[in-house]
Amino acid sequence: MTANEDQEMELEALQSIYGDDECFKEISPVAFQFRIGDLEDTKSFLLDITWPESYPETAPNISLDAFFNNRISAETKQTILLKLQEQAEANLGTAMTYTLFEWAKENQEVLMENHKPVVTAVTLTSNCEVTSAPSSMKKKEKKEQLTKAQKRRIVSRTDNRGELPRGWNWVDVIKHLSKTGGNDEQA
Repeated sequence: MTANEDQEMELEALQSIYGDDECFKEISPVAFQFRIGDLEDTKSFLLDITWPESYPETAPNISLDAFFNNRISAETKQTILLKLQEQAEANLGTAMTYTLFEWAKENQEVLMENHKPVVTAVTLTSNCEVTSAPSSMKKKEKKEQLTKAQKRRIVSRTDNRGELPRGWNWVDVIKHLSKTGGNDEQA
């Protein structure tokens, strides 16, 4: 069998095994993501595996660069990658994506034993309120700016409470009626 035939067979196997699993995501026919642990668990991580052209004769590319993994320290990521690379080397020549996902799932506690969550964007205050990093980044609402002439027109039309006086548009109505004539010519 060629490498492409092995990849096609493994792809079918992965799709049949993980078809309805919410932890598994097929990015492309040669790239996959698998979440190890629950979403709420601070020790969960997202494992990316990409097959090179010569896979399974060569090891797949394993990555923890997903945004989901930002809370994991660089040292912990390095430890996980090294242990997964060892597993990949031990399984060269065979379809190993399922094996790597399951091995990571079974050994999650060992892989994450030195894990200390990294908090970068959000900090907690002493009274447990969540605050954003810099307050200057908040957007301020812009109010509509009027020119001096617009303000003068508004002030000249309104009374001291900012309301238009009663009958302010009557003059326009009378001018209109005088130009169009009234309905006096009914007889």
